[in-house]
Amino acid sequence: MEKEKPDIRSMTLEELTEELGRLKEPSFRAGQIFQWLHEKMAPDFESMTNLSRDLRRKLEENYQLITLKQADVRISAIDGTRKYLYELPDGNIIESVWMQYKHGNSVCISSQVGCRMGCRFCASTLDGLERGLTASEMLEQIYRIQTDTKERVSNIVVMGTGEPLDNYENLIRFLHLISSEKGLHISLRNITVSTCGLVPQIYRLAKENLPITLALSLHAPNDEKRRELMPIARKYPLEEVLEACDAYFTETGRRISFEYSLVKGVNDNTNEAEELSRLLKGKNCHVNLIPVNPIKEREYRRSSHEEIEAFKNTLEKNGINATVRREMGSDIQGACGQLRRSHLAENRIS
Repeated sequence: MEKEKPDIRSMTLEELTEELGRLKEPSFRAGQIFQWLHEKMAPDFESMTNLSRDLRRKLEENYQLITLKQADVRISAIDGTRKYLYELPDGNIIESVWMQYKHGNSVCISSQVGCRMGCRFCASTLDGLERGLTASEMLEQIYRIQTDTKERVSNIVVMGTGEPLDNYENLIRFLHLISSEKGLHISLRNITVSTCGLVPQIYRLAKENLPITLALSLHAPNDEKRRELMPIARKYPLEEVLEACDAYFTETGRRISFEYSLVKGVNDNTNEAEELSRLLKGKNCHVNLIPVNPIKEREYRRSSHEEIEAFKNTLEKNGINATVRREMGSDIQGACGQLRRSHLAENRIS
């Protein structure tokens, strides 16, 4: 069986310099290649026109340059949000979302093919986990979107399909590459990483010295309710998760964002808002309330506008900073996993 070629877009500049040494090429070539890979977002070696034909041939023979192929794109008639489906080199499908805000363009990327966390209201997890994405496959979602829209991406949320901290090493490599001064140089302060609460990895992330925002998927004010919605809560109770979040804030000085999906009749009444207020009292945090996106495989329904406002008002009355997430791309299956799942179902039928 032929050995798979190394993935050149996932390499750091230092690793690339070592590789060029092995190819008996001068070290300055590494900087040129890195610029082609990460600033000019080259889709292939042939595009690297300031490299000799001989060096391009050597690169082609020795490395794979992963480029994602666009399988579908849906553009919202409501707000211009774009939902992309990309095909990976192994044929797997992932999705990414591009959103326009007053403060700049934001991209939500996937970190895994599928997900094994099993959260009850999420379409991403229905078929389980296929595999984690490489750093290059995470980068490529941004590179292809920026190439397609011809607009700079200023904010990234690693909040699409998958649990980012379940793909830890690739996530950290991605963060270093996307923020590199010799690449797109997107500020780490403009990057949010979401987790359902993998406690050991939260402590580990706190020590990485990366000033990103950590978003914890909370979704319930107590363990009993959280276990009902999120299987991971059986392993890591709220007390442990919140201690890890406190440690993250202490280590990084970065305010935690708590994500709370509101499900009608499940976790959205004002008593639960009061309980959530007590749970988060005194923490330097922000609560992001998310009207749940109904998926046909589950019976969960969205809370009414009045219920959402009452929940938010209760939190604010108790001194908890809260906002309701603006819905983007509702007419193009904007929620995590929805478009990918319908695409896979259509292709199974056909």
